[in-house]
Amino acid sequence: MNISKYGGRGRTIFNKRIRHIQRYREILVAFSRNGFGYIVKELGLQKVVSLPERVLKGKKEIHNKTTGERIRFFLEELGPTFVKLGQIASTRNDLIPPDIIKELEKLQDQVGKIPYTDIQEIVERELGEPIQEIFKDFDKTPLAAASIGQVHHAALQTGEEVAVKVQRPNIEKKIHTDLEILMNFAALAETRLEWAKQYKITEIIEEFKASILAELDYTLEGRNAHKIAMNFKNDKEGVKVPDVYWEYTTERVLTMEFVKGIKLDENEQLLREGYQPKIIAEKLIQNLFEQILMDGFFHADPHPGNVMVLPGHQLLFMDFGMVGRLTPMMKDHLTDMIIALARQNTHAIVKAIYKMGVVPDDVDDDMMRADMEELRDKYYDIPFSQVSLGEAVNDLFRVASKHRIRIPADLSLVGKTLLTLEGTVERLDPDISIVKIAQPFGKRLIKEKYRPKKIAEEVYEQVDDYKDIILDLPEHINAIYKLLRSGKFPLEISVARVDMILKKLDRVSNRLSFSIVLLSFSIIMVGLIIGSAIAGEVSYFWSLPVIEIGFVVAVLLFIWLIFSIFRSGRF
Repeated sequence: MNISKYGGRGRTIFNKRIRHIQRYREILVAFSRNGFGYIVKELGLQKVVSLPERVLKGKKEIHNKTTGERIRFFLEELGPTFVKLGQIASTRNDLIPPDIIKELEKLQDQVGKIPYTDIQEIVERELGEPIQEIFKDFDKTPLAAASIGQVHHAALQTGEEVAVKVQRPNIEKKIHTDLEILMNFAALAETRLEWAKQYKITEIIEEFKASILAELDYTLEGRNAHKIAMNFKNDKEGVKVPDVYWEYTTERVLTMEFVKGIKLDENEQLLREGYQPKIIAEKLIQNLFEQILMDGFFHADPHPGNVMVLPGHQLLFMDFGMVGRLTPMMKDHLTDMIIALARQNTHAIVKAIYKMGVVPDDVDDDMMRADMEELRDKYYDIPFSQVSLGEAVNDLFRVASKHRIRIPADLSLVGKTLLTLEGTVERLDPDISIVKIAQPFGKRLIKEKYRPKKIAEEVYEQVDDYKDIILDLPEHINAIYKLLRSGKFPLEISVARVDMILKKLDRVSNRLSFSIVLLSFSIIMVGLIIGSAIAGEVSYFWSLPVIEIGFVVAVLLFIWLIFSIFRSGRF
C-alpha cells in the first residue's frame, strides 16, 4: 500500500496526538478484532500503528455475527465512552438502520464497582467536608453502578433519605481523550471515504460529543429534574420528581431525594399492591405527551427502570440525564407532520419534513415524494388509532435521512421516546391505543396554533424582524435615486429614457410607503379587534366606534390601492 497516499493524514494525526498512541492502537485493534479491519485499511492506518494482517482479519468466529452484533461487541470492548456513544446512537433512528438500533439497545454498562475509598475521596473533595459530617449514614454498597457514575443510598444529618450519584474517578479525562480520537477519525474519514463526507460524519460525532459531555455535568441533570418538576407543580397528585439538594450537588456529585416505589416492570408486585396497570399506562402516556407537545421539554428515556409507581397511582420519574427540548417552531412542525400522516397527505408530509430539517440544495424532490408515497402505502387503510406513532415518526425520519435531510437531534429523540413509551405501556396494557389518548393534545396544539392572539404575536414578530429593513428602505431608494440622477449608478446598462424610470421609481417608492402605512394600520386594527375580543367589550375612543370606523377606512384604502394598480396596467 502506498502510505504516502493513504496514510499521510494518519501520520499527521498520530504525530499531533502521540501522547494517546496506545489508546489509538487499542481502538484500531478493537476495530479489527470485531471484523472491521477493512475500515482501518480504508483510512490508511494499519501501518501507522503496525497492525499485522492476521490482526486486521479479525477473529474467525466474529464473521458469523451480524453487523449489529459486531458493532455492539466493539463498543463494549472499548469501555464507557463507546458504550455511552452507542446508547446515544440508539436514539437516532433517523440515521441508523433498525437492526443495528436493536443491538445498540442491548448495550450494558459492563463496569466494576468503584471502591468506597474512592467514593469517599470524591465526595469530600467536591463538597468540601468530611463525609461523616455531611451524611448521618452513607451505604458503602452501591444501589447501581454505570459507566459514568455510581449511586449510593444515604441519609443527611437532618434525617432525609437521599440518593447520591458520584462520578467515576478520572472518567472525564478518559472520555475527553476518546472523543478527541473519534473526532480525528471522523475528520480523516471525510477525506478518504465518500459516504463519510456525504453524511458529514464529523457533525454527527459533534452531536454525540455534546450529549456525552452534558452527562458529565451532574448540575445539568439536576436542573433538568427541577425544570420538569416545575412544569408539573400543579399536578403533584399525578407526577412526582425527586427534589434536588443543591447544597450537596456539584458537577461530579448529585444528591437527590430518595423515594421508594414499584418499578413498572414489576407487574406481579403492582397487582399484589392493588394497582391497575391500565390507569398507570394512561397516566404515563398523558404525562409524556404533556411534556413533549405542551411543555416542549421531556424525559427522553421512559423505560420501566426510570419510572416508578407511588400510592394513588402517582408516577415517579427518575434519571434525567437524557432529556429533549423542542422550540415552539419544532412543536409546530412536529404537529404538522403528525396531522399530515394521519390524513395520509404526502405533499403535506414532505412540506413538514422540509420545514423541520436542513435540506441539501441538490435534494431530489421527485424521489423524496416517491419514497414518501411508498411509505404511505405501509399505513394505507390502517386506522390511525392502531398505528405505532413512534414507528411512523421514525420511518419518516429515516426517509428524510436517506435524502440527506438533517433532522435536529431533539426532534429525532421524539421518535425514540415514543417507541420506548409504547414498549413500556404495552407491558402494562397490550390493548391500549397511544394515539387515542394523545388526540386531545393534538387538538389543544391546533387550537393554540390558530389562536388569534398567537397569530397577532407572530405577525408582530415578523414586522419587528423586518422593521429595520423597512425603516432603512426609503434611505436606500433615495441613494439609488441620487446615483441615477447623477449618472453614476455602478451598472453597465443602456437606458434611453432615464427620466421615465426615475418617475416610476418615485411611484414605486410612494406606493411602497403607502403599503407600509396600510400594513401598520392593519396591524393596529388587528390588535384592537383581538383586545376587544379578549375583553368582551366594544372599543370606543372619544365616544366613537373605533373598530367599525377603522374597518371601513381600511377597506376603502385597500380598494383604492387595488384600483390604482389595475389602472396603471402593471398588475
